[in-house]
Parts: sequence; C-alpha cells; structure tokens
Amino acid sequence: MFAVLKRRLVDPVLALLRQGLSPRELALSLSFGAGVGIFPVLGVSTPLLTGIALWMRLNLPAIQLVNYLASPLQLLLIIPFVRVGEALTGAPPQPLSVSAGMDMLAGGVLQAIVVLWDAILHAALGWIVIGPVVIFILYRGLAPLLARAATRLKTPDTPP
Repeated sequence: MFAVLKRRLVDPVLALLRQGLSPRELALSLSFGAGVGIFPVLGVSTPLLTGIALWMRLNLPAIQLVNYLASPLQLLLIIPFVRVGEALTGAPPQPLSVSAGMDMLAGGVLQAIVVLWDAILHAALGWIVIGPVVIFILYRGLAPLLARAATRLKTPDTPP
C-alpha cells in the first residue's frame, strides 16, 4: 500500500518541486485539490478545481491529481456531509444509503437529482461549513513540509 501511495502521490509531488514549483503554490494546489475533491456533489469538483487553478494560477495537474485520488474519500463522505447539512438546517434525517443512491443513479442521473435534491443541498451546505477548514488545515500542514522537502532537494547529498 505504501509503495502505491509513494508512486502515485509522493513521487509526482517531489517531481513538481524539482520542476521549480514553489512549496507555497504546491501546498495550495494540493490543499485545494483535496478539500474541493471531497465536495459531496458528484461531477462538480473537476470543473470547479479547473476554475480555481486558472483563477489562482495554481498547478492544474497537481490539483487534479489530488482531486482524483480523493474520489474514494468523496464517496465515503457524502452521507456524513448530508447529516451535517441536516443538522445545520434542523431537517429530519433522510433514509440514505450508498447502495440506494447507486441504484437511483443507475435509473438515470436526472431522476436521481430530483429524488435526492434535498440531500444534495444538505451535503453541499455541510461541505461549505467543513471544506474551507479542511483546506486551511491542509495548507498550514503541507506548506512547511513542502518547504523542507524543497530545501532537501536543493541540498546535495553529503556522505555520512
């Protein structure tokens, strides 16, 4: 498992640092990619992150790499985000399950949107409260780590 993470996440991030991307820009790219990548409305994160990358002049490949890696987490967090949104609005909990949602999607995307409209709004509201905090925490944690990694990459290895 660690070898897969290293090959698919760590090595590409280090390659971006070697190409001259600043640690701050890379930390922002990775933070937005992960934070928006868990946005609980399917199909929204890719165009949203493309717009963010272009607007903020961030690294689009880095943002989209983390976005795609966050996809399994996005699916796992849909129902928790719905529950947060329901709690914020005082709405009663809807009976939701991943299998029922997938069955609805199989019947047609538009029909699923109509049936799940309230859940979609509650999930988006839950993310609006939690997502920016996640992005901020990720950025504050990644920026110093990437700055140290960039320094180490620039420093030639010295023999022991």
